[in-house]
Amino acid sequence: MSENIHKEPIIPIVLRNGERAAIARKLQDARLCIVSAVERNMPFFGGRFPDAACCNGIYPVIDNQEWTTSFWTGQLWLAWEWSGNEVFRELAGQHVRSFGERIAKRDHTNHHDLGFLYSLSCIAASKLTGDRQAKYIALQAADALMERYNHICGIIQAWGELDNPDQQGRMIIDCNMNLPLLYQASLATGDARYADAAKSHIEQARRYIVRQDGSTFHTYYMDVKTGQPRFGNTHQGFSDDSCWSRGQAWGVYGFLLNYLYTGDKKLLELSLTLANYFINRLPDDFICYWDLALTDPTTERDSSASAILACALLELVKQLPVTHPDRESYEALGLKIIDNLIEYYLNQTHQPGEGLLKHSVYYFKGNVGVNECCTWGDYFLMEAITRATSLWNRYW
Repeated sequence: MSENIHKEPIIPIVLRNGERAAIARKLQDARLCIVSAVERNMPFFGGRFPDAACCNGIYPVIDNQEWTTSFWTGQLWLAWEWSGNEVFRELAGQHVRSFGERIAKRDHTNHHDLGFLYSLSCIAASKLTGDRQAKYIALQAADALMERYNHICGIIQAWGELDNPDQQGRMIIDCNMNLPLLYQASLATGDARYADAAKSHIEQARRYIVRQDGSTFHTYYMDVKTGQPRFGNTHQGFSDDSCWSRGQAWGVYGFLLNYLYTGDKKLLELSLTLANYFINRLPDDFICYWDLALTDPTTERDSSASAILACALLELVKQLPVTHPDRESYEALGLKIIDNLIEYYLNQTHQPGEGLLKHSVYYFKGNVGVNECCTWGDYFLMEAITRATSLWNRYW
C-alpha cells in the first residue's frame, strides 16, 4: 500500500548568527532547573509513580501499572547522567526491582507497551550501570512481548486479550517505539526470533500504517485468518483520515530507531518522509496542534509530540551525510523546537507533583490530559535536551 509514497519538500530552516550559542546557554540553564524539579518530585512520588497525565496541574500518584510509568524512571536516569547525583540512581534502581516484580506477576502487561516500560527502566539500567538483573528482567519483558506476535498477520497485537476479536490483528503506530526491546533481546541472547518479529512488524507498519501522502493512520487492522490488510482508523486522532500528531511523531522516531537496528534504508527514507509531512504542518512557533489536520490557532497544542519530533530530528542528523540537502534544516528545527519548548512551555513553578512540559494532550476526545503535563512529554523534553548537549548513549 505504501510504495511510492510522496515525500514533500520542506522550506530550508536556518539558525541566525549567534542563535546556536544563545540556545546552548538556555539549555544549560534549563538542565539545572529540570534537575531541581525532578529531585523535588522524588519524595512526592516516593516509591510509586506519576499517572500518565496531570489533573489540574498535579500528577496523581499510582502504583506501577500504567503503560507510562517508565517515563518517570527515564527522567531519573537522565537526571543522574546530567548531575551525577546518586539519589537519582538509587531511586531508578528501586524502580528496576518494581518492574521486575511487575513482569514476573504479569501485572497490567497485556499490551504492546512493554518496550516503553522496559527500555527506559531496565535496558537503561543495564547500559548505564551494567546491572545484570535489569538485563534479565528486560529479557522477560521481551518474551512477554513476543507472546503478542501474530505469525499470520506478521504484527504485534497492540491491546487486549489475544483472543479478543475486537483487538486481534490490530497494530498501532506507537509500537514502532516498542520494537527496540526485541532487537536488544536478540543482541543479548543471539536468538534471532526477537529481531525477526520486530522486522516483520515494522515492515507491516511501513506498508499499511503509512499513507501515500506521508501521513499515518493511528491504528490498522489485519485479517487474523488470512494475514491480509483490512482498514486503518484512529483512536486518539481527530478523524480516521486525519493525522494524529503524536502518532506521526512516533512514526518519525520509531521508523528511524528500527533503521538503526536493521540498516534497512527504506526505514530511514520513511522517517524523512514522515518528518517532512510533520514539519510542513507546524505553526510558526514549531509546537504542533494535537492533530496535524487542524489549523485553527485556538486549537490545543501537543507540546509532547513536538518534543518527540525534536529527538527524532537530532538523531536523523547523525544518520545523514553532511551533503544531505535537509540535514542542516533538521538540526536547526530540532534546536528551535527545544528552544521554544523551554521558553514558552517549560513549567517554571515546579511545585511537588507538577510536571515539566506544559500544554500537552493525552486523549483529546476523552478529555484526558488536555492542556496538562504528560509523563512522556516530560521525558522527551529531557531526552531532546540531552541529545542537543551531549553524545548520548540512547536507551532505545
